[in-house]
Amino acid sequence: QVHLVESGGGLVQAGGSLRLSCAASGRSTSTDWMGWFRQAPGKQRELVVAMDSGGITNYADSVKGRFTISRDYAKNTVNLRMNSLKPEDTAVYYCAARSTGYTTFSPSSWSYWGQGTQVTVSS
Repeated sequence: QVHLVESGGGLVQAGGSLRLSCAASGRSTSTDWMGWFRQAPGKQRELVVAMDSGGITNYADSVKGRFTISRDYAKNTVNLRMNSLKPEDTAVYYCAARSTGYTTFSPSSWSYWGQGTQVTVSS
């Protein structure tokens, strides 16, 4: 079992920056992949970015060049630096984790989820 605890988020003006952090406790093989999803009101949960234990990343096109994922493998944490934020980035952001072996990044393929943290970008 893996427990994910997120921190960060909040309210920021367009063009600003925020940093999200997520700490994982539990079996390390269950966190081969860690990442961030987001869900805006009335929309489906979508992948923002994910990173595996080897450093391979998968970014959503909408955040490339603005968001950066990083991991501290010793502490089993994952961070998301969000720059140049836009109002359309407003959503609840979720940390997620899973083991390796999947060929899809759909939300259903992720085993563990954090409680979510609100990010609101004002125009």
